[in-house]
Amino acid sequence: MKVTFLGTGTSQGVPVVACRCEVCQSANSRDKRLRSSVLVEVDGITLVIDAGPDFRQQMLNAKVYSIDGILLTHEHYDHIAGLDDIRAFNWVQKRPTDIYAEQRVQASVKKIFSYVFAGKKYPGIPQMNLHEIENAPFDIGGTQILPVRGMHYKLPVLGFRIGGFAYLTDIKTIENSELEKLKGLKVLVLGALRQEEHLSHLHLNAALELIEMLEPQKAYLTHVSHQMGLYGEISKLLPNNVEFAYDGLVIDFEK
Repeated sequence: MKVTFLGTGTSQGVPVVACRCEVCQSANSRDKRLRSSVLVEVDGITLVIDAGPDFRQQMLNAKVYSIDGILLTHEHYDHIAGLDDIRAFNWVQKRPTDIYAEQRVQASVKKIFSYVFAGKKYPGIPQMNLHEIENAPFDIGGTQILPVRGMHYKLPVLGFRIGGFAYLTDIKTIENSELEKLKGLKVLVLGALRQEEHLSHLHLNAALELIEMLEPQKAYLTHVSHQMGLYGEISKLLPNNVEFAYDGLVIDFEK
């Protein structure tokens, strides 16, 4: 399995527009964060988890030439806004792009991208095959995907486990029954917004406590805001098996 961090920032990205804090003004490339998304290459298929406003640039940065599916964690704009740019993949692959999402999330996609689903379609619009998923295992090209339910304040969201890898972002709380799905992981990617507590996201200490409880071999923190602090400084706060992910980071491991 190969995982590429396409983006590791929050809904505003880092730097934040008009912000003059030391993180947003940092010259360190690891303090530059596009909206959160990962590329997963496993069993001969290529999957993307979430397609936010930076999707086009992320595909170019990672030199992605085909995708077998996009998994959506939830319907917030920073996780779906880039779906229009699947048009390029439609053209190259000569088929619609498969989008996997819950029914509620699909409804938001249909509303925001209403022109895609109009009865009279405009030439050149994106082509999507929407696949409804629930909090139950499903299959893409022979690879099993295990959804994991979490709560983004009051909004139900999904994380995903593929083999020994799991990706959970925009989660504040998670039931014990769902945590059972996350035992025995090789790699856990978990959202951690900032050092101070937040209403709808895990903050740093809460994320570290969850990692300690789940005991993955390795953990990476994503969906990091400029309020977390400078990469070079905040990295010193982490245990040996935990790192802050950064845009462009690539990890390879046995599934």
